[in-house]
Amino acid sequence: MVPEVSDAGSGGAKVLVIDDSNTIRRSAEIFLRQGGHEVVLAEDGFDALAKVNDHVPELIFCDILMPRLDGY
Repeated sequence: MVPEVSDAGSGGAKVLVIDDSNTIRRSAEIFLRQGGHEVVLAEDGFDALAKVNDHVPELIFCDILMPRLDGY
């Protein structure tokens, strides 16, 4: 089953950004919101797993090297 594209104002996608760097998370959030996308942020793999179930993103940008649970 493929989730429907969310309507984030201008047809943008719901995007999950996973990175342990606050600077990178916030920068990505700014650029994606300017592009009309809905953005959900997570600081590591465990946080991301919970948010994937709660928000069902259509696209995920994931850092690989993170504490607690990595991006692999």
